[in-house]
Amino acid sequence: MPKIVIHANGQRHEGEVKEGTNLVVRAGIKQFPYPNLKYRCGMGKCGTCTSHILRGAEHLPEPNWKEKKILGERLALGYRLCCQLWVQHDLELTQENLVPGPAPTAPPTPAPGT
Repeated sequence: MPKIVIHANGQRHEGEVKEGTNLVVRAGIKQFPYPNLKYRCGMGKCGTCTSHILRGAEHLPEPNWKEKKILGERLALGYRLCCQLWVQHDLELTQENLVPGPAPTAPPTPAPGT
């Protein structure tokens, strides 16, 4: 069974999960990694579950289009969306001190009188 280590609130939280587990699904049903994993939509749209993978990234699948859209250049820095990962191997991650994503751009404001 894969061992998961989450660094949150200055502490290290460890647990084991079954192979093929999605950490956001488990947190949603109040099992480890709950309450130490931040998440919201679970569908790769909001980015709340963005995590910096500290160990085990080499065992993760290639990022999908949702991760590419939300994370962009941060993928190269080791960031992933937990809601898009099904864990097969040991994994260590943090959601603290993350590099911020690009600021959302507002639609252009029409010029006065147009």
